[in-house]
Amino acid sequence: MRLFSALYDRVMVWSRHRHAPWYLGGLSFAESSFFPIPPDVMLAPMSMAQPAKAWRFAALTTAASVVGGLFGYLIGYFAFELIQPLVTDGGHYADAYAHAVAWFDKWGVWVVFVAGFSPIPYKVFTITAGALHMALPPFVLASVVGRGTRFFLVAALMAWGGEPMERQLRRYVDTIGWIMILLIGLVLLLR
Repeated sequence: MRLFSALYDRVMVWSRHRHAPWYLGGLSFAESSFFPIPPDVMLAPMSMAQPAKAWRFAALTTAASVVGGLFGYLIGYFAFELIQPLVTDGGHYADAYAHAVAWFDKWGVWVVFVAGFSPIPYKVFTITAGALHMALPPFVLASVVGRGTRFFLVAALMAWGGEPMERQLRRYVDTIGWIMILLIGLVLLLR
């Protein structure tokens, strides 16, 4: 069944849309403070479809992510009581929040840098940094370096692959998609 190739074709069309950079910026901002989908899902196909603009897309993603991270920081700093049920006492992000607090206690500002590559959503770290009243300049610097490293790496890899990678992915996307579904199913069964 060719379910994934149709989705792949649609994503590649969207990645070339004239408003795609605006959507990428909005997604990058939202993911750093309250939204669950990482911007890589837009950054990667946009960089692959338009390799000459990959650095611009990575810079946009980094800037919007850091500004979104500042918004998350402000949520943690000024409004933590409003979201506390989500992050403590068995809430949706309770485990992730507990890990983030433990990591902040152990490693301090370095956690923000590493959070850019962590499987724990970045918004958990931005809100936790605010809730713990972390100093703002190191938070911003670590966010710029950590998020920038991740997004420029994604953009570089996709731009490097460019059109040949796009063709190869298109050729094998259905096989890759079904393998991923099987792997996710196995992981869920083994839990």
